[in-house]
Parts: sequence; structure tokens; C-alpha cells
Amino acid sequence: MDWLRLSLICMWMCISYGAPQGEKEVKIISQTNEITPEGGYKWSFEADNGIKADETGTLKKTNDPENPNVIVAQGSYEYTDKDGKKIALTYVADDEGGFQPQGDHLPTPPPIPPNIQRALDYIASQPSTTERNGRK
Repeated sequence: MDWLRLSLICMWMCISYGAPQGEKEVKIISQTNEITPEGGYKWSFEADNGIKADETGTLKKTNDPENPNVIVAQGSYEYTDKDGKKIALTYVADDEGGFQPQGDHLPTPPPIPPNIQRALDYIASQPSTTERNGRK
């Protein structure tokens, strides 16, 4: 997956959903864009309505002959939603874990009920089928 394209989509979403709709023009008050000869990059911007975003990408060598180099990206963005709540997200995007966002506004799974957790712990403590048959 092209992580640069994904980060640009995230930036577009941040601008589209974070900006007040039908209000005054938003001005960019700071912006950077750097590309290194080694294949890395760094960009950031801040708008006068409080939207901020940044990302850094570095080139990483892999053991895959078809994809010898991949970009590992990490970044963040923040804005205030229509209800006045501050939305802040940080992320890492790499070839091993994909896009990994973190933010207080993201949904989280409910806790595992205690009786289910006990059953899972019991199952994990049992020997595997090959161990029961005397093989390792």
C-alpha cells in the first residue's frame, strides 16, 4: 500500500471534516515540505482555525526481493470537531503493522467478560495436540 497516498487521504479528511463548513476562508499559517535524497520526507502544516498535521517518512530496507525498500511513516493531526471537541490522532504506518492509529476518540472493544477470559486462559494453558501425542 502506498503510505504517502494514505497519509494524504488522512490529511484531506482532517481538513474536510475539521474545518467549519460555510464559514470564513481558512488560511495556512505555517507549512513545511522536505524530501531527502535518501528517500525520506517530512511535511507539516497549521491552519488559522486550529487544524494541525505532520508526518515523517523514512526509507526502510527489507528482505523482500520484490519490495527491497518500503516507507515507514509516522505522524499526527488534530482539529476541533463541530461539537467543539478536540480530536487528536497519532499514527504509524509500516509494512509490518499497516496503518496503526491512536486517539482517544477512536472506538475501543469492550472488555472480555471474566468467565470468557478464564476459559481462554485455560485453553492457552493446555498442551498442544502435537505435545499430547509426544511430538514437539
